[in-house]
Amino acid sequence: MATLLHLDSSLFTTDGSASRAVTAAFRAAWEEAHPGGTVIYRDLAANPLPHLDAAGFSAAFADADALTPEQQTAFARRLELVEELEKADAVLIGAPMYNITIPSTLKAWLDHIIIIGRTAGEESSIKGKPVTVVASRGGSYKPGTPREGLDYVETYLQAVLGTMLGLEVDFIVPELTMAPSNPAMSELIPLYEASRDQSFQEAAEKAKALAARLAA
Repeated sequence: MATLLHLDSSLFTTDGSASRAVTAAFRAAWEEAHPGGTVIYRDLAANPLPHLDAAGFSAAFADADALTPEQQTAFARRLELVEELEKADAVLIGAPMYNITIPSTLKAWLDHIIIIGRTAGEESSIKGKPVTVVASRGGSYKPGTPREGLDYVETYLQAVLGTMLGLEVDFIVPELTMAPSNPAMSELIPLYEASRDQSFQEAAEKAKALAARLAA
């Protein structure tokens, strides 16, 4: 049976988080369509990983027999995360936009699991694995909008997940999520609602399609 690795990184609970609401809908649809599957869950906001330090970084390039105790401890953490990722058949990531890019907690996870010669490079151990990213944002960054070109969530994650790690990346983008709470955006509420509804629909459809693909 297939395994889904589900990562959330929003600072807020499901009630206050667009990305968590959509990843929850994706996961529910996936579990319904694939009841025998397994879900590995990490809440990177509730249980943040330490930032990658010099010991953990250098250990990836050193002889295993020559590692210091500090390097061994730091690299063991990285290996745990990498093996968790390698074991998964598919990945689901909640990546809300904070200050035009991803949360630092998600960046920390990426820094740990990117290991040249293992997960990154031509012979990546995770190459081709499907990953669905829910990239929510308070405004809109589409072509023609005032903030066009300032989206460093999709562009960054496509470069890291797709180019560096060789993953098969798909995005769901709930946008204008601040419209209901920001009076200055009140006229955009219908567009927010349309984006929200489309995101939930995409989550259900993509999850069911992925479950069927993995079960085949």
